[in-house]
Amino acid sequence: MPDYAMPVQGLIGGLMIGVAAAIMLLGAGRIAGVSGMAARAFGLSDGGAPRGLAWAFILGLPIGAALVALIAGPVVSRFPMSALTLVAAGLIVGFGTRIGSGCTSGHGVCGMSRLSKRSIAATLTFMVAGFVTVAVVNALGGGW
Repeated sequence: MPDYAMPVQGLIGGLMIGVAAAIMLLGAGRIAGVSGMAARAFGLSDGGAPRGLAWAFILGLPIGAALVALIAGPVVSRFPMSALTLVAAGLIVGFGTRIGSGCTSGHGVCGMSRLSKRSIAATLTFMVAGFVTVAVVNALGGGW
């Protein structure tokens, strides 16, 4: 895929995420936050979407990605870290989403679109933490 196509793909992907979040909110009356849906699907949360809907949402993520890969070709991903580092980072992020009452999809996409002050504050925190992390990693020679 040529580099000049990336902004268009990003725009289309962003629009699809926004439409999916709107459908979830308007159709099911639920926020499309991945961490909340995962917690509900795995029985870590009693509130939120019905468990069947949560499972459908969580299973739809990799199934949707597989369908896109079948239609558009495989997505090439490169991670400069070991699998163990990625697993540890994922667990830390998961812990953060539990103490932050949501993740980037819940706060950043759904909460900010509803002008939730809590979600705006959470998203600003996510972004600043991400900027600082990249700056520190780059300063230490890790380079992303």
